[in-house]
Amino acid sequence: METKSVTGVELIMNNGYEKDNLKLATFAGGCFWCMVQPFKELDGVHKVIAGYTGGHIENPTYEQVCTGNTGHYEAVQISYDPEKVQYEKLLDIFWGQIDPTDPEGQFFDKGSQYQTAIFYHDDEQRKLAEESKRSLEREGVFGNTIATQIIKASEFYPAEEYHQDYYLKNPEHYNRYKIGSGRAAFIETTCRIRESKREN
Repeated sequence: METKSVTGVELIMNNGYEKDNLKLATFAGGCFWCMVQPFKELDGVHKVIAGYTGGHIENPTYEQVCTGNTGHYEAVQISYDPEKVQYEKLLDIFWGQIDPTDPEGQFFDKGSQYQTAIFYHDDEQRKLAEESKRSLEREGVFGNTIATQIIKASEFYPAEEYHQDYYLKNPEHYNRYKIGSGRAAFIETTCRIRESKREN
């Protein structure tokens, strides 16, 4: 499968949306299979694409990225309507899907390709991402330093088609993976702790 890089305008135009009404958000949260569903089910989100970004070669394949030698992150790129869902909400969902203190990857997936990052598309996103990271640190839910990087967005390469909407195409394997990796239990526990702190 030929993979092409996608700019913000190209992504939105290629999917038939009014480019002036939509914005992009890009997040790396470990295995991209697990990062699509939480955003795709949100009102105001038009499309979520799994792919690769941040690397130093063009049109990488999954096999190349898995070596950890291309510099790419597994990531998701979201096109959304800011009149229906704010970027701050997307950030909150992102933080709720990951262990932001792990500098080596996510759960049992280790390697630079599984590290977490927020890729900002403009200065407003950068400021909001930095503030959300500071807010998370102030919550004190995690005992360790927040390792998630905030990085300027660069070329995004959609992953191979079999990776897209993996949770829909292969639900049994997806659920086994999410549970077996430890992500599901971590999300449940962290969500409960954060809600308890907010109530207090």
